[in-house]
Amino acid sequence: MTGATGFVGRHVRFALRAAGYHVRCATRSPEAAKARDPQSDWVRFDLDDAESVRPALEGCQSALFFVHAMGGGSGGDYPERERQEALRFRAAAEDVGLRRVVYLGGVTPQGKKPSKHLQSRLDTGATLRGGAVSTIELRAAMVIGAGSAGWQMVHDIARRLPAMLLPRWLRNVSWPVYIDDVAAACLASLAKSGQESAWYELSGPERISHRDLMRRVAGQLGKKPLLLNVPVLTPRLSSYWIAMVTSTEYALIRELVEGIRHDLDPSGPLIWELIPDYARLDLDTSISRALRDQRYVGSVTSEHQHELTEVGRAFKLP
Repeated sequence: MTGATGFVGRHVRFALRAAGYHVRCATRSPEAAKARDPQSDWVRFDLDDAESVRPALEGCQSALFFVHAMGGGSGGDYPERERQEALRFRAAAEDVGLRRVVYLGGVTPQGKKPSKHLQSRLDTGATLRGGAVSTIELRAAMVIGAGSAGWQMVHDIARRLPAMLLPRWLRNVSWPVYIDDVAAACLASLAKSGQESAWYELSGPERISHRDLMRRVAGQLGKKPLLLNVPVLTPRLSSYWIAMVTSTEYALIRELVEGIRHDLDPSGPLIWELIPDYARLDLDTSISRALRDQRYVGSVTSEHQHELTEVGRAFKLP
């Protein structure tokens, strides 16, 4: 599992273990990771260092690709960096004979030009699916959970602002999905039969505007902010005031805001069609659980570990 120390990786590995997988956790700094989590199997993995990629994959049957270059000092050239990293990973996956790769990407707006970071996600997915190894690409909008960049931005705005400026683009909609449901989708993708590559929408259970999502979060925080509609406030200008009230770095805010300037509705097959008996967590409960965990950003609480373990057990290997 690449990106094992990131938000998604930290959570998904509990579900993987409960399902019966042995998880090799890949990171640039395995020594530091092992000091924090000595129970996990850590290996050095750096997509900018080609010599570390193939050894990390050797002996594995499948891999989860949770690496994104946006933010973290990547600068404006991150789409090219992500393309090169995807090619490097694809070649190594073919060399060691992986059976399956699962990639977590992003939703594309229907009939609209994607933002730079969403286009890069789509290009990375296409690159991985273009190789010889069966690859399942999951396209998600905001992932709800303590530690998610998109969630952190929404949470901070709802918690700190007595009033909110509501530009027109906040009326756009998406289908936010809870982190435990992301784990379930990854498990379903690993277990999928066949060798063809494919992409699926990883949507939450409710279609909601970004304005109403912030209102719902504020309500669970016991707040009723004054909502002020403004006729013109571009995503770029919005990024400046958002950066003033959130703990998310400005460069990342700008990319996230650009990504939601259009509706993000599913445009293809849903991953849930593969697991029709799986019940996604409703939006209000997802918000409640993310708020419960907010004090422990950077870790996974014992209560949440138990919930992820239950998800994993539903996909227990034979």
